[in-house]
Amino acid sequence: MDNQRKQFVQSLIGYAVQRDINAQQLCTYSNVDFAAVKNDPAYIITDKQVEDLWFQASHLCSDPLFGLHFGESLQLSALGIVGEIIKGSRTVGEAITIAASLTPLITDRFVIEVIRSNEWFKIRIRLVVKPLRDNFFERQFMDLLMVFSIHELDGLVFEKVKPEKVVYAYPISEIQEYTRILRCVPTVQKNECAIYFNSKYWGEPILSADYELQQFLLQKVKSSLRDAATPKYREQIFQHLLSNAYLGIPSLQDVAANFNITPRSLQRRLQAEGATFQQLSDDVRKLLALHYLESGKHPVKEISHMLGYNELSAFSRAFKRWTGKAPGNYLS
Repeated sequence: MDNQRKQFVQSLIGYAVQRDINAQQLCTYSNVDFAAVKNDPAYIITDKQVEDLWFQASHLCSDPLFGLHFGESLQLSALGIVGEIIKGSRTVGEAITIAASLTPLITDRFVIEVIRSNEWFKIRIRLVVKPLRDNFFERQFMDLLMVFSIHELDGLVFEKVKPEKVVYAYPISEIQEYTRILRCVPTVQKNECAIYFNSKYWGEPILSADYELQQFLLQKVKSSLRDAATPKYREQIFQHLLSNAYLGIPSLQDVAANFNITPRSLQRRLQAEGATFQQLSDDVRKLLALHYLESGKHPVKEISHMLGYNELSAFSRAFKRWTGKAPGNYLS
């Protein structure tokens, strides 16, 4: 469990850094040895340290919905061996069931139960250990698990999944932001925190090949970005766009909300580094288009759809602007 928890904590710190928080400062405030988190396999992170990291990260970036936004950015790869087991499952139902059984490898505070009927299946999350700091950590981690359940299905079936309903056991503030991220209006239901999905997804085969391809490309591009010494904020946005592009390029509004700033503030920060959101989005689309074409696994029409183009003609015009060639003639 310690290795899984450490990898999860590293992901939390990494997301905090994306939000312009100094990692060393965050760890110091949380009584965590930053160097040991990075380099010492034997270093053990306590429950109190984990809760302190959440509390300090939320405070430092002035985001009371830090858990919700962290969950929105989280990838299956952040779960280490648990994520690999999930991706290696045959169907969505099998993956969800396995994920629930492996929850203790990530946290012993919550239990995840999967309950199925003819019309739906639900992922129910229960707190089993009282949090150390009031109910702050409970709500933060509950938010993360709820939104990550949706994004987990996204990555497994290669589709933006809309839940049938989401219920919380306690009142929800900032309902508009919860609705945006959870893709439906959450409701309050006594003694239950759960998310319901249509039963049609249960037997869906796992489509992990494209996800693996995306991760390989992401590592390649991260390496080239380091070599090129790309400006900090521009790199953060570029990497966020790329790592979440397997379901289409995220919108300006979605990216700004993930970083807890307004779209206009995001645009101003990029402008200060000589970039625009549209330019970065186009750069990501170009990289993915070239990679998908060179892999030979996808027809042009499918690539156009994967990159978020409603019309093949629009993708063809953009591709010709990038390369001087039509997509169908690029490899000839």
